[in-house]
Amino acid sequence: MEEIAITPDEESQYLPSEVEMAQDTMDKFLETASVDAVFGIPVQHGDTLIIPSAEILSGMAFGVGYGSGTGEPEKSEGDGDKEAAVVGGSGGGGGGGGRILSRPVAVIVASPQGVRVEPIVDVTKIALAALTAVGFMIGMMLRMMNPRRAFPNDEE
Repeated sequence: MEEIAITPDEESQYLPSEVEMAQDTMDKFLETASVDAVFGIPVQHGDTLIIPSAEILSGMAFGVGYGSGTGEPEKSEGDGDKEAAVVGGSGGGGGGGGRILSRPVAVIVASPQGVRVEPIVDVTKIALAALTAVGFMIGMMLRMMNPRRAFPNDEE
C-alpha cells in the first residue's frame, strides 16, 4: 500500500481556515473572562456608587481533522471480484461548541459610610436544593423502613 504524503503547500490550503476558525472561537471565549464581563457599568446615585458583579462560567471544545485516501481501487464485500471506484485522496473537517453562563452574584455599594458587598441570593436555587435534599431524605427513610428492599440480595 502506498502512502500519500501532504506537502506543506497542500497543507496550507486546507488547515489555515480551520485553525483560524478555532482561534476566533477561542478569542471569543477568552473575552468572557475580561473585567468588563464580570463587573457591570457603575451607576452613580447621589453620593452612592453601585457596581454590579457577575460570575462567568465558560466551557468549550473543538476539533479539526484531515484525511486522505489510498488512491487505489477498493473491493467491497458482497460484490465478489467486482472492483469499486477509486477511493479519493482528500478530506478535512472541523467542529466545535461551547457554552457561556453568567449570573449576578453581588452588588458593590460605595457610599460615604463605607464600601460594602451585598450578595444576590437566588431563591429558586435554594428552593431546588432544599427539595432535592428532602427527596433524598425521604428515599433513604423508606429504604431503612423496609430492609428487604434496602439489600435485596441478602438471605435471611
